[in-house]
Amino acid sequence: MMEIHTGRPATLAPNGMVTSPHSLASAAGVDVLRAGGSAVDAALATSAALSVLYPHMTGIGGDAFWLIHDAKTGQVRYIDGGGRATSGGTIEAFAERGLTEVPYRGVLPGTLTVPGAVASWTEAHAAYGRLPLKRCLESAIGYARDGFPVTARLAGWREAARAELEQSPEAAAIFLPAGPVMRNPNLARTLEAIACDGHRGFYDGDVAKELVRWSQANDGFFTANDLAAQQARWGESIVGTYRGVTIHETPPPTQGFAVIEMLNLLEPFDLGSRPFLGPDYVHLMVQAKQIAYHDRDRHIGDPRFAEVPTARLISKAYADERRGLIDPARALPWDRIPSYGSLSGDTVYIAAVDKEGNAVSLIHSLYGIFGAAVVAGSTGVVLQNRSAYFSLDPKSPNRVEPGKTPLHTLIASLAFRDGKFWAAVGCMGADGQPQIHLQTYVAMIDHGLDIQQALETPRFLSGRFGLLEARDTLHMEARFPPGTIDALERRGHLVDRWGDWSETAGHAHGITVDPASGLRIGGADPRSDGAAIGY
Repeated sequence: MMEIHTGRPATLAPNGMVTSPHSLASAAGVDVLRAGGSAVDAALATSAALSVLYPHMTGIGGDAFWLIHDAKTGQVRYIDGGGRATSGGTIEAFAERGLTEVPYRGVLPGTLTVPGAVASWTEAHAAYGRLPLKRCLESAIGYARDGFPVTARLAGWREAARAELEQSPEAAAIFLPAGPVMRNPNLARTLEAIACDGHRGFYDGDVAKELVRWSQANDGFFTANDLAAQQARWGESIVGTYRGVTIHETPPPTQGFAVIEMLNLLEPFDLGSRPFLGPDYVHLMVQAKQIAYHDRDRHIGDPRFAEVPTARLISKAYADERRGLIDPARALPWDRIPSYGSLSGDTVYIAAVDKEGNAVSLIHSLYGIFGAAVVAGSTGVVLQNRSAYFSLDPKSPNRVEPGKTPLHTLIASLAFRDGKFWAAVGCMGADGQPQIHLQTYVAMIDHGLDIQQALETPRFLSGRFGLLEARDTLHMEARFPPGTIDALERRGHLVDRWGDWSETAGHAHGITVDPASGLRIGGADPRSDGAAIGY
């Protein structure tokens, strides 16, 4: 991992702003804003650019979820861009292959669900786009066709995934050659097809034919009918309140409810009166996380297939019932509140605000580093491994079924104060995402930090990053006060001491709006290659 030094101020701008984990992608979004594009146009341009520039974290072979704030109506709209399991995606199909779980890498997880991100792009653009789709994809196409600089982070993750990428000839040919510039001309052609024909350009025609040909040649699941059936779905966000702030999160099948449940559990503890970064600050948030994640693993699945008690899970009354499990003096034993899952996973988050005050909070991912570590033939598309989250247990609400979307760690948020848009916040980090949302909002709401300060705050993540690691491991950046870490160990926490900065702690980004001046205030995580750019 790279050593990180910072001290950057928040970015201020009077008109529009974009923040993301790569500065060139943020610049692509701002370029679209300057050309008269909407916040949706800018977010789409940034997402597409990241699909080229940040291939270890995201791509058009992945999924995406949107929260869109319409400044004119005050409405918040949600788009579910989760990929659906294919018609052949059954528990029996894996049993026939001698498998008891969905593999983490390879063709099977890569083709078990259909990529959902492009369908979400075209759905959002049809509703809120001002510029032609071709203009929004212009920067991404150029970087894929002509090349882009390989950052130290991308080079590092490429080496870390080398053994897996070598298993896919198409992936190896794109990502493994050494050099300061990387190109993916096949991906440029795929993006051009989307720019010309929108949804049909990816899910039908030559791109779809090549996806299906490659899948069938490699014992995958895709069929032409599966691709044609993929559509993004409009829905309603879930909403909670914390100390006078209204927070919207993405609903199931995502884990957004966990942020609201954790805030509900913590509100009576008045974290603002406790020392910032002190032992109570961490201890109470970790216990709230354990309770919320137990509820996640027990209940969350695709609500079109499973009954998910979302309203109850995000209610203040439910938090009042569960709060008694929190022990202010000792770590909560995992065998008392069981939890499962892994913190390992990678994603990109994009926030965009335009001149009119419309805002987008967009999360887009391949799940693991380089997703399934396969590229689908001559499309240049890295396929995701999100379907590895499916269970093959017939009793699980998250069991694999045709047409179903797996439990998603991807979440995005929007926040309002006094009825006015205030913040868009999100991050990568798989199971860590709700914890990072929580820490960012508590830093800003309870302790008065600006968005950049909140993102640079020492971060912790509770949980395991690997199967051999204890589920109750508490990973902490070393910039926490030494007394805090020592006190947490005395309370029974199993602490893993990271360095001062750890990229494993996630890439978080956000934009806030100053209520008095209307200035856009942007923050970008120094753990990434990102930047908040405005005009």
